[in-house]
Amino acid sequence: MKILVCVKQVPDLETTFKPNPEGTWFDETDLAFQLNDCDEYAVEEAVRLKEKLAGAPDITVLSIGPRRVVETIKRALAMGADRGVHIEDAEAYRKDPWQIASLIANFAREKKFDLIFTGMQSQDRGSGQVGVLAAELLGLACATTIVAFEFTGGLCRVRRELAGGVKGVVELKLPALLTCQSGLNVPRYPTLPNIMKARKKELLTVGAETLGKEGPAVVTEKFYPPARKGAGVVLEGEAAETADKLAGILREKIPGLRGL
Repeated sequence: MKILVCVKQVPDLETTFKPNPEGTWFDETDLAFQLNDCDEYAVEEAVRLKEKLAGAPDITVLSIGPRRVVETIKRALAMGADRGVHIEDAEAYRKDPWQIASLIANFAREKKFDLIFTGMQSQDRGSGQVGVLAAELLGLACATTIVAFEFTGGLCRVRRELAGGVKGVVELKLPALLTCQSGLNVPRYPTLPNIMKARKKELLTVGAETLGKEGPAVVTEKFYPPARKGAGVVLEGEAAETADKLAGILREKIPGLRGL
């Protein structure tokens, strides 16, 4: 069995964000980066399947982005994946979900993967579209937002998270693509020996330009923090006192109340 896991390197949400000078993405100057949360569940589920099945399925981890994403690939290798593929693209942040899915599909099409895991969505863009678009481009059966996974007799049985706490059960034949939701499992923490082993595992770098040049379906024109329109007012004191203060503010701000 051949398994592909697609992962993304995203900014640490604990760091401070600001728009870049063009206003098309965030400024990366002072940001720390990490493996996307949902993608970590995808890696863990693939490694658990490998540990369960006889014949040791082969796991490839793929990530798109600048050179720094290699560190994220190495973390997935240290968790138990067999090899990494880095689709190098210094301007991956400019690509919309359609373009990212096209790169994945163009790489995977001739590799004949039996099972592809992706995260349900990324923490930075959050579109939730890349996995399903890649499945459509590859002609694969697809189930999204999975929170439970079983594999027996060549059949995937998954439980999906739906709206309002409702769960749905789906069975899929291979080949298939699954997008993983948080709570699917508890990802392992890479041990030092496995981190050392990861350094010796195969890591292939592929130029994004070799996998086609799909145009964007969506373009980011501009984003910016909301403008401040004034500071808020905090009213303190006893209830009657603050009520009088509030009434005075309302009379001042709303012309129709001034005579009341």
